[in-house]
Amino acid sequence: MKELEKSELQSSPFRGRGGQAIILAGGLGTRLRSVVSDVPKCMAPVCGKPFLHFVIEYFLQQGVDRFIFSLGYKSDMIIDYVNDQYPMLNKQFSIEEEPLGTGGAIKLACSLASEKNVLILNGDTLFKIDTKQLADFHNSCGAECTLSLKPMHDFNRYGVVELNTDGLISSFKEKQHYDSGLINGGVYALNVAGFLKEEWPQKFSFEKDYLEQCVNKRKIYGVMQDGYFIDIGIPEDYERAQHELKMIDLNKIDNTWTLFLDRDGVINHEKYNDYIHNWDEFYFYDGVPEAIAMFAKIFNRIVVVTNQKGVGKGYPFTRPGANAYQYDRRDRAQRWKDR
Repeated sequence: MKELEKSELQSSPFRGRGGQAIILAGGLGTRLRSVVSDVPKCMAPVCGKPFLHFVIEYFLQQGVDRFIFSLGYKSDMIIDYVNDQYPMLNKQFSIEEEPLGTGGAIKLACSLASEKNVLILNGDTLFKIDTKQLADFHNSCGAECTLSLKPMHDFNRYGVVELNTDGLISSFKEKQHYDSGLINGGVYALNVAGFLKEEWPQKFSFEKDYLEQCVNKRKIYGVMQDGYFIDIGIPEDYERAQHELKMIDLNKIDNTWTLFLDRDGVINHEKYNDYIHNWDEFYFYDGVPEAIAMFAKIFNRIVVVTNQKGVGKGYPFTRPGANAYQYDRRDRAQRWKDR
């Protein structure tokens, strides 16, 4: 397999080329005290791991490669965990000497940012967004801040975000019962310079004092994303996380199972602003052929599915079926290696 030029591997921010995220992890977890005590909220154990583990792991998979942890309550506990479990992670720690509110925490952490735009994440919320979609939309709009919005039905825990036809946020509605609506999922793309140009107080709320007060004055957009979402801020949802985030016991997998894999950005390098049209453009990530050979001994069938959007738009590929491959258990590993 030939060496790739760097220009061939470039992709949108947060997928393939990397990106920077600020994780807000300074919360006390007051509403969880009945079930979890004496740890920061993001360190509440879920399936034997701190909830923060699931947040870090997902956004690493999405291509984020630099993290700023915004810390407050029991910051040493989080620093020790991250340093121990992620020694090679590109990381920085922004530590509040006193509670600054979400706005003050973000302002302080932004002083460490090295990117024009950063992701803002909440350490007690896992929203499995498509970071490439968020980044592309944010950049195309020239937005100061873009919110990832989760569609919800029959709820009263969250307020609703309303959009104009171009995706510009028009209003934030108060918490009450809604049959359906878009909620703020707690994941933002933020233009650092645009945010810091205001003379913000030391302590303020990002949601109340920035988003809601500036919604009609700044370019604040929203993009709907319907990925998995959970906020462990209340005992009921914390308990739900214990079941929904349970990891598969690999010892229970046998040859009746089928493994489904995405392709571009998962097993192979993506093309910048284009699709993979033929095998000459296809380059595995390091270690993938060996991993699939290992999976072939465990699973009955491996199915790779990709380029759904391209097929729907009628884009041509070199040969029929180039967007999906199925290999039976006898020869799939060798076919992957031969490629």
